Amino acid sequence: MLRKALILSTLLFASSVNAATVAQWTFETSVPTTSGTFAPEVGSGSALGSHVSTSVVYSNPVGNGSVESFSSNNWSVGDFYQFSVSTLGFSGVTLSWDQISSATGPRDFSLSYSLNGTSFTNYANYSVIANSTPNAWSSSTPVSTSSYAYDLSSITALNNQSNVFFRLVDVSTVSANGGTVATAGTDRVDNFTVSAVASVPEADTYAMLLAGMGLMGFVLRRRNQS
Repeated sequence: MLRKALILSTLLFASSVNAATVAQWTFETSVPTTSGTFAPEVGSGSALGSHVSTSVVYSNPVGNGSVESFSSNNWSVGDFYQFSVSTLGFSGVTLSWDQISSATGPRDFSLSYSLNGTSFTNYANYSVIANSTPNAWSSSTPVSTSSYAYDLSSITALNNQSNVFFRLVDVSTVSANGGTVATAGTDRVDNFTVSAVASVPEADTYAMLLAGMGLMGFVLRRRNQS
């Protein structure tokens, strides 16, 4: 049993040691004033906004514990923020971000994903809160009540792809205060992060397995000597 446990521990270590941030948008250097596209502050990829209205205003108000975020008004059902990255060499994708609306901004969103940027699959529905005390965003102190995280590691189609796309899509006309979304109502997003596990090169995997087997041998020898 000890031998099996040590082998299993070694394999699990080899598969999880390379967790990494694939891309992250904080908008501190990209500083949105248009629909995009915007490069991430960490990694590579692109972000953009899309609205039916031609009167939409994109801006960069205070983020969640930071100076900048990506914001827009004139929301209609189907409008979205989109983030695209490469997952080549990665598997087990997870997402996290911060998002909040003004009182008359949109409340209900969906998270969807795509491999071609055209055909999207809905993964989850969620609701955002209004940007008001005690949950209001500021440049100094982040609030956790407007943070979201989803584990997409079960979707193996996202692994090792040259391009994957994620959208945060407005799915209703209900506002964050429970009324109806207004033209001036805004929604903003910040700290959108794509994380995954890096594929372990064969040589590195072999080296870690040897190290694990060496540890197993040491433990077994000490056990036999006692």
